[in-house]
Amino acid sequence: MKQILLFFSGFLAFAVSAQEPVTWQTSIEKTSSTEITLTITATIEKGWHLYSTVEPDGDIVPIPTSFVFDNGEGNYELVDPIAESKPITSYDKIFETNLSYFDGKAVFTQNVKLLNPNLPSITGSVEYQTCDDQKCIYRDDLLGFSLDGSPVSFNTPQLNQESFKITESLKLPLKNPEMAFENTTASEAKKGLFGIFVLGFLGGLLALLTPCVFPMIPLTVSYFTKQSGNRKKGIQRAFLYGLFIVGIYLALSVPFHFIDSLDPEILNTVSTNVWLNVIFFIIFVFFAFSFFGYYELALPTSWGNKMDSASGVGGFMGIFFMALTLAIVSFSCTGPILGSLLAGSLSADGGASQLTAGMVGFGLALALPFALFALFPNWLQNLPKSGGWMNTVKVVLGFLELALALKFLSNADLVAHWGLLKREVFVALWIVIFLLLALYLFGIIRFPHDGPKKRPSFLRMATGVLAVALVLYLVPGLKKDNPNGLKLLSGFPPPVFYSVYQQKSDCPLGLNCFKDFDEGLKYARENNKAILIDFTGWACVNCRKMEENVWSRPEIHSLLKNDFVIISLYVDDRKPLPKEQQFNYQFDTGRVKAIETVGDKWATFQALNFKTASQPYYILMSPDFTLLNTPQQYTDAATYHEWLKNGLNNAVTTSEVKPIQ
Repeated sequence: MKQILLFFSGFLAFAVSAQEPVTWQTSIEKTSSTEITLTITATIEKGWHLYSTVEPDGDIVPIPTSFVFDNGEGNYELVDPIAESKPITSYDKIFETNLSYFDGKAVFTQNVKLLNPNLPSITGSVEYQTCDDQKCIYRDDLLGFSLDGSPVSFNTPQLNQESFKITESLKLPLKNPEMAFENTTASEAKKGLFGIFVLGFLGGLLALLTPCVFPMIPLTVSYFTKQSGNRKKGIQRAFLYGLFIVGIYLALSVPFHFIDSLDPEILNTVSTNVWLNVIFFIIFVFFAFSFFGYYELALPTSWGNKMDSASGVGGFMGIFFMALTLAIVSFSCTGPILGSLLAGSLSADGGASQLTAGMVGFGLALALPFALFALFPNWLQNLPKSGGWMNTVKVVLGFLELALALKFLSNADLVAHWGLLKREVFVALWIVIFLLLALYLFGIIRFPHDGPKKRPSFLRMATGVLAVALVLYLVPGLKKDNPNGLKLLSGFPPPVFYSVYQQKSDCPLGLNCFKDFDEGLKYARENNKAILIDFTGWACVNCRKMEENVWSRPEIHSLLKNDFVIISLYVDDRKPLPKEQQFNYQFDTGRVKAIETVGDKWATFQALNFKTASQPYYILMSPDFTLLNTPQQYTDAATYHEWLKNGLNNAVTTSEVKPIQ
């Protein structure tokens, strides 16, 4: 378990770091008419280590530096393995093994025999990990060698003329580009942050009711009020304790704010990555069975013991370590809830800010009881006694984790187009999950940590009835002729057109849509219609909510069907682009990204033209590239309807598209 946690914590550290502590230079030395030596020099910032090319021993070890050279056409042969300058070898306390690494500078050489004397350049890549005393960074950078011997930037050779040409072709000649960047969605962003804050707060309240946290409330409050000498000092310490709890959970979200400086699309890439969603599915199932009581999920005991010892320091630091101890020892109950919050917040649409809002809400809910009971200690007498009801809360959370797990598997299935978890299959599995939950609440099925069997309480029976009601609500979702059903769950099941039944269209609500911009533009010009660009995603919950709750309104559906050409561009589509359409795109930061899938292309198209990576994101324009309105995001039906009408009316002044009557 410790090794798994180390792996995932290291993985997150690689993903969120925005630093570039290693830079690369390349050069070539001709040793004969057919042989050359490629020299790769790494300059390493002070305090950082770059690891050797030799694989170290151990279960959890850093990734060794490795090189790959592109030789698809057999223009040369590599002679002998790559050589490296002499590394430093010493024992590493973190990885608990001897490691070979470089400080300051490292030189790697590769001998090459040329088979094509007219070869202009050699390209490749370097995969490496670099660490300092606090964090590690993983990189996969491009390398290039000009055969005239001059040094080149590591990413320059891959940005060839064809890449520049394709990048330029994605840029739209907008006639009024300033309209695309007017901030019309600030209030919606605030609503989104408030909503995730509330969800985080509710998650914290649920965590309070679990056996990992609830028994600690009276113990901790009593400690502060009785050991502080006077009531005023006890209240101050309890408030400080609560403040540290909020700060600890807030700190968990801080690294994700660096992600946008790496790649404005990386949050969307992470949240829609097929295998990451599969991993989330497995983890959530693992969490669920922990809640069911089949095994205990906990961080290493030594962590809690060390923090508990440190809490005896006294003063501010002692209180801080007490708060950190709570966070560690309660992980078996709070971890799955935090995991849900983390996975649900990692999206391009303000993901880092939403994660911060959710973490603050979660921490505030955990901290609030300690402050309130310190202010009003008599309330402690009214707290319910610990008992079997807390295990019931955990089991209910376990069923909810199973339901959420299916959402992540559904995301992977949609993005990869596997066709395994169609809408009706997803709904059927949810029916089974919530039916089992109802049977548990009614006392028919039991789990390992349940106490002696007795008559279920009124609250437990009422919750069971709610679970049955949800099952009855879900049943019509299995029918073929129920296109607008399950609106209360919009965004969770797969879209209606992703069905086991034969559908007339793979577009939302049977509308006619294009999934390629050029094809849609051509059709709009031929039919003299306004264009609605719909930046969407297969795994985008708010996109489904807009389609099922807003686009389905008769007045909006009519406009979309009759007056607009819909171009739906899925930014998370993992279908590979044809080889001739693949290219490399350089961000303003200088980093280069390989555009290899359909989703990569449309995400880059959105970033290039509209400087955003949010979904859903809607653009209205005429076929002559005149924007008809400011962009629109997730909103209500009335606002969206008015936005469509205004955009279509504005089209009168720029084209012959007919106005709304």
